[in-house]
Amino acid sequence: MTLLMQISDTHFGTEQPAVVEALVRLVHRQAPEVIVVSGDITQRATRKQFDAASAFFKRLGNIPILTIPGNHDIPLFNLAARLLAPFGNYSRAFGDDLEPVFRSPRWLIVCVNTTRAYRHKDGEVSSAQVQRVADLLQTAALEQLRIVVVHQPVAVITEVDRTNLLHGRHAAMRGWATAGADIVMGGHIHVPYALPLHECYEHLPGRLWTVQAGTAVSRRVRRESPNSVNLIRYSGPRQCILERWDCKEPELGFQCYSALTLA
Repeated sequence: MTLLMQISDTHFGTEQPAVVEALVRLVHRQAPEVIVVSGDITQRATRKQFDAASAFFKRLGNIPILTIPGNHDIPLFNLAARLLAPFGNYSRAFGDDLEPVFRSPRWLIVCVNTTRAYRHKDGEVSSAQVQRVADLLQTAALEQLRIVVVHQPVAVITEVDRTNLLHGRHAAMRGWATAGADIVMGGHIHVPYALPLHECYEHLPGRLWTVQAGTAVSRRVRRESPNSVNLIRYSGPRQCILERWDCKEPELGFQCYSALTLA
């Protein structure tokens, strides 16, 4: 059984050192095949914060790590940099590919940059991005679990979070479900949950889940949700087990809080 780990909203600049160490231990213990980082890697997109994030990821070993920027990963107060080179510091740390793709016998993972310099914190997916992802999904082998990664959520569990929903999501969900997506993965709101999108959206042509991650190591936890990460264990074609791992007491490390079969 192969394993994917989702880490999100680390917000380096607000990280808790003891939780960081607990997460390093978890990664080494679980040894995932691939790690997905679904945005908001830093708090204010400074070089120092990106350097800290890069140093952390290097500690995780020789594991493929897919990253996308979140709204916190572009400058907020430096308007010139925000408009002229919004991903400058991000690219310096993680490279110029803002929408990486990962393929293995068990996984097809397609990342989408939903962060826009002209928006404050909202995200957006364009028609060109919807088509690009759909085209890639249609190349998947039968055995591959097909995952799309965005930053902002495509479905929420509380009314207060509706303002955080991804712009362009309706066309994206239709297009990606038609192309065979299994999971749309996100972060942004620091609340972990999974929802069946085929029950949230009308007339989707297949089963599709959203998997949201909490904040992995930041002190910016929200409501009742502690620091957490997601583990996805491949259990068969188009099937997996989603595990939520929480860190309530850093000295005890991350512990499995729940497990849910997605099929």
